[in-house]
Amino acid sequence: MTLTLPVPPRTDADRLTGLPVAVIGAGPVGLAAAAHLLERGLDVVVYEAGPTVGTSVRAWGHTRLFSPWQYVIDPAAQRLLEATGWEAPRAASLPTGQDLVDTYLAPLAATPQLAPVIRYGTRVEAVSRQGMDRTRSTGRADTPFLLRLHTADGVTDITARAVVDTSGTYTSPNPLTAAGLAPAADLGDRVVHALPDVLGADRARFSGKRVLVVGAGHSAANTLIKLASLAKTAPGTEVLWAVRNAGTARLGADAADGLAARGQLGSTVHGLVESGQLQQIASYEIDDVRADGDQVTVTGRRAGEPFAVTVDVIVNATGFRPDLDMLREIRLGLDDIVEAPRALAPLIDPNLHSCGSVPPHGVAELAHPEPNFFIAGMKSYGRAPTFLLLTGYEQVRSIAAELAGDHTAARQLELVLPETGVCSTDIGGSSCCTTPPATATPAAEDAACCTPLDSATGNTSCCTN
Repeated sequence: MTLTLPVPPRTDADRLTGLPVAVIGAGPVGLAAAAHLLERGLDVVVYEAGPTVGTSVRAWGHTRLFSPWQYVIDPAAQRLLEATGWEAPRAASLPTGQDLVDTYLAPLAATPQLAPVIRYGTRVEAVSRQGMDRTRSTGRADTPFLLRLHTADGVTDITARAVVDTSGTYTSPNPLTAAGLAPAADLGDRVVHALPDVLGADRARFSGKRVLVVGAGHSAANTLIKLASLAKTAPGTEVLWAVRNAGTARLGADAADGLAARGQLGSTVHGLVESGQLQQIASYEIDDVRADGDQVTVTGRRAGEPFAVTVDVIVNATGFRPDLDMLREIRLGLDDIVEAPRALAPLIDPNLHSCGSVPPHGVAELAHPEPNFFIAGMKSYGRAPTFLLLTGYEQVRSIAAELAGDHTAARQLELVLPETGVCSTDIGGSSCCTTPPATATPAAEDAACCTPLDSATGNTSCCTN
């Protein structure tokens, strides 16, 4: 007896046919990735853990970006929007995070092309290969990715031909201790996340309190500026600023920055220290943080000597780190120090320099041993502190070209980013760059990009992400 098969058996390569590219995260870079992929004719599905677009951006929506609108909109995303009759905001104005959501991200997510492919309330719990853990090699590149999804309805597995992880780092802050470990005890609301709404919704939490801000970057500076403003109208408010090193390499006092508002941050916060409105505690390595009645006591070493301070509330502005738990079955090629892709890490390692401008990069720098898997956006920077939105947009443009088979376009990188005006080869100190700021394509920072000045109203307004 002869059995005739009506359909020829599929080869391993055919297993990828018809599968979409999975994008993790519906923030600015995730939506840009989807726009570029669709423009290349590739099917895509976007998985967002939050209930709506830009969940993390909404968390710091009260803050103002230090880059104007003309530098925070992705080109492919803009083409989708303009097809609906959307008009870009005034190019030179500075949006808040909420403006970014309401005026750009929400309309983008509602376009006829993107609306059907975004899955809200869907958390990606794990990424692997169908039938393969990370130890199996034969046929790996031709095997679909397997994503385990958690939704209100339960857990389900889906497959994809490629994965672009743009889930960010906002929900994974670095711990307060210098050793990188979480405090020994649960501190509850005595410790708050970076970029609280000091002058708005969180005002009562800080008014009349002794507040310690920990961190030496833009997020810390923005919070410090707002706290100093609060202290002028809220008697008893005392502001302390703890930094691990002797100086603040990314916050020079006179930075000639390609983005003027970003350069102003350093000048503003150092002026507050000099005037006595802020008390800076430099060279402070925190060992532990423990509850002390209604307050919290921070212990450690200042310039090598034991030091402790007791405050009412701490703002953890120590930066962020990538959550890699869901990628345990993926073959990652990460730098041992920064936890960024190995080819990218030397360009952004804060132990080597503190400049915020990084050479444009794409698939060549973002590749992992896992074929067709990419980490893009802020998460691609690992633990490095400074990331610009246009950098992420260029990343996903390159990735989309690569996945579409246009390998030449994927490697033609032309983006030029601005100097921060503050560079250092010794992270313990800071100095002004002598290199003139770049003249083309400044960008908005996705994790700590703010300005103390609203150019439209002249009012002080700190911002981030």
